Amino acid sequence: MTDIGETMSPLDHRLAPLQQWTITALHRAIAPETAVPANYALATWESVSGDASFRRYFRTHFDGRSYIIMDAPPEKESVEPFVDIAQRLLKAGLRAPIIVAQQQEQGFLLLEDLGDEMLKSLLNEASGQPLMDAVLPVLATMASSCDTADLPNYSSAKLQEELALFPDWYLQQHLGLSMTSVETEQWQQLTQTLVDNALAQPQVFVHRDFHSCNLHQLADGDIGVIDFQDAVCGPLTYDLASWLWDRYITWPRSQLESWMLQARQQLAPHVDEQCWIRWCDLMGLQRNLKIVGIFARLHYRDNKQGYLEMAPRFSDYIRAVLPLYPELASSRVMLDKWLAMVKK
Repeated sequence: MTDIGETMSPLDHRLAPLQQWTITALHRAIAPETAVPANYALATWESVSGDASFRRYFRTHFDGRSYIIMDAPPEKESVEPFVDIAQRLLKAGLRAPIIVAQQQEQGFLLLEDLGDEMLKSLLNEASGQPLMDAVLPVLATMASSCDTADLPNYSSAKLQEELALFPDWYLQQHLGLSMTSVETEQWQQLTQTLVDNALAQPQVFVHRDFHSCNLHQLADGDIGVIDFQDAVCGPLTYDLASWLWDRYITWPRSQLESWMLQARQQLAPHVDEQCWIRWCDLMGLQRNLKIVGIFARLHYRDNKQGYLEMAPRFSDYIRAVLPLYPELASSRVMLDKWLAMVKK
């Protein structure tokens, strides 16, 4: 726990107004009939682990309950998408945090506390199937029941922009390499294959970061969903691929295929099995190439340490899928060469 008077980060000029807003918001939401006592201060103010964005999070306690406070500097992050997507998830019957109070102009949100038990902490070889059984209904509900009206589309341009993170940040910035004309042509062919695969699928609500750190095991057994503000309308297999190719544990190929087919029964029983597996594999390939690029960007542009150390797992994911599809043969030689170059 961090004392509320201690320095927290370079954003600390926001800390005092954030705490004062939180005090007022809690009293208005929980005890509106009572005035805020003069010089009232929160008894606890704990920094909570954040994410790869400019947002930061705190936990406080009031009237016997705990709450999460989000601080999103308006010039860096808007809280409006978070509020919008939270309402869509809650309306669909999913367990997103309830928004107790908000001040969008300042970038402040007071949220229900879903606790600290991330599914990440439960991942092991024995827990894989029970967790898949618990997570799959969430995937199915998001795909079938979450409103996608006015959500950004996961368009061809957006998919290509994401794929470009790999050559721009991993290849050029991290490895110091440039593509030859032949490699450029092969990369463009790969990009088009992956984009075509994504756009061929039913387009549904997509969380976009559906992995074990953004899913919580709640006390009543439900799964809580967080970090959903970047949701879009996009490919049916995207969130499934996010879950299967996790950043903290690698599953055997036989297990991955078994879970792909289990998910097919709930998400797309009308789709041929081999077509479905190809959708999942190529969607995972698109996402994993993007992630390697993002990790490099976080390291070099945003000075966020620890992400590049996770890149080898995703490199292995990429290299494992390439031999499975003849149309990826030319890309395989190129990517194998690049991904084998480990720069310390």
